[in-house]
Amino acid sequence: MTGVSTQTGGRVRRPSHGPGSLLEVAVREFLTRGYDATSMEDLSRAAGITKSSFYHHFSGKEALLRAALERALDGLFAVLEEEGSRSGTPLQRLQHIVRGQVAVLVAELPYVTVLLRVRGNTESERWALERRREFDARVAAIVQEAVDAGELRNEVEPAVAARLLSGLVNSVVEWVRPDRGPDHLPELVARAAFEGILPAAHDR
Repeated sequence: MTGVSTQTGGRVRRPSHGPGSLLEVAVREFLTRGYDATSMEDLSRAAGITKSSFYHHFSGKEALLRAALERALDGLFAVLEEEGSRSGTPLQRLQHIVRGQVAVLVAELPYVTVLLRVRGNTESERWALERRREFDARVAAIVQEAVDAGELRNEVEPAVAARLLSGLVNSVVEWVRPDRGPDHLPELVARAAFEGILPAAHDR
């Protein structure tokens, strides 16, 4: 465990503090304290190392934030490059993207949560917001394809639909517990998004 020494063969062995483990510590602190209220002193104390040791891996707090945001965004954009997002009907591709978004959210929950909390106060936050807008624009283009193909209602506004889909997915961060959530959660969310929660007419 980070920050805890272990004893082996009569000698105390210090845990390694690589970039990955330090990023995990930083993300936990950002989520607990808020990014703006977290200092490098807080981070080094939480990691159990000196500030100079922390600076050996990251140039500062902003670099940690950027690394966390990149991890979340890389996961989301990777979904767009999957075969299921690039082939099939527009509706099938949208469904795959929603399932993929949920899967990334569950797998990278702390990092995605940090992403969803950015407000554009720093350069890294503004970069992340721009990337999120790019993601929504690509989803909106597929929504437009689905409308043109008659798979969605004609009055659907693609940009609004893309934001609504993202909003539905992002709301999962408020209640999901990765260790207790259903394995088929991505499918459940996608079904709710595209089929609704009311029974089909023939089931009523």
